[in-house]
Amino acid sequence: MLPSSVNIFTFVVNQLKMANFQLTKDNAEKVKIKFLRKYRDLVAAPLDFTPGNEDKLVEDIMRLVKRDRTYVEFTLQKALADTKGNRL
Repeated sequence: MLPSSVNIFTFVVNQLKMANFQLTKDNAEKVKIKFLRKYRDLVAAPLDFTPGNEDKLVEDIMRLVKRDRTYVEFTLQKALADTKGNRL
């Protein structure tokens, strides 16, 4: 019984992590464009963002692309690294 409760605890802790990046209104639109280039099928998906709600954005993207938090945050940080370039 202990291993399952430990796994549940680890899962909950991982889900409560704070985002490792900050978006502003200016760079959020650029990051969204880059992300939609990679995931073209998400064009119709509502990816609205308000500053301070990075965690909600990460959770929405995780659900839409069916990937984990680490991947989504890495991809968004990569997009933020060079907002003027076209590469993701």
